[in-house]
Amino acid sequence: MKLLTKAITEGFDRQGNTEGKPDSEKKVIAKFFHPVGSATWYAIEYNKEWKEFFAYVTGLGYDELGYVSLTELENTTVLGLGVERDMLWDSNTTLEQVKTGEVR
Repeated sequence: MKLLTKAITEGFDRQGNTEGKPDSEKKVIAKFFHPVGSATWYAIEYNKEWKEFFAYVTGLGYDELGYVSLTELENTTVLGLGVERDMLWDSNTTLEQVKTGEVR
């Protein structure tokens, strides 16, 4: 599965830098997960030059905001399965909705 499409990249471009914005204004453009793992990455920004997402990560012991490499996500396999993109994800979902559990 292709994790990053042209349409998703355009969504990140439209959103731009979210630093200083409240969580209610930060759109989670894409959601990535591993089908047999506990981690979920809610991507808010994407840096094309570094091929990195700024994302809210859950399921790894504690939830946190941080950077995750597209290359690492693409190359992660467990039991022969790779990271997937939630193809039904609504890119109008805010970070606040994810953090409060309104949307998962």
